[in-house]
Amino acid sequence: MNLIITCARHLESETKQEFIDILEKIGDSEPIISITNMSGILTAETKLDPIEVVKRIKEMIKDEPWCIRYCLRIIPIQKVTETDIESIEDEILELLKLISNEESYRISIEKRNSNISSQEIISRVAKKIKNKVSLEFPDKVVLIEVMGNKTGIAVVKNTDILSVEKTKRSLSE
Repeated sequence: MNLIITCARHLESETKQEFIDILEKIGDSEPIISITNMSGILTAETKLDPIEVVKRIKEMIKDEPWCIRYCLRIIPIQKVTETDIESIEDEILELLKLISNEESYRISIEKRNSNISSQEIISRVAKKIKNKVSLEFPDKVVLIEVMGNKTGIAVVKNTDILSVEKTKRSLSE
């Protein structure tokens, strides 16, 4: 998986079809999209760069806001690992190179179907980062998406995570 898509509960199949159509429009005619056992959560594996996918979908929303009806959030994932603190810590080390020395960061964790300790993950990962923390306006977000026994991680800008509602709202302002 290199994308996580959220939707309203019980609209997973409509969201899956919508996302297949979106990816086809932007250049991937063979994505693998899975409806997870978690209500309102889908995962996608696309051959396209997940951050580029989010940018292209934002452009689509700006051109025609009604083109997306079911997807609520689209989250890029750069690595997938087992859900245990050591594995997460090891995989994140490689991605930390994406944070330059001057950039601030925030660690964001979303947990689904897991009782792993968010506090422990945050403290272990934070020890590895020498940069300044900014909870309000970080330059980069260390994203940890725990989904049962798999965890997706990414180091991205806040703008690389798509909230369809916020994007549509910003158009009307």
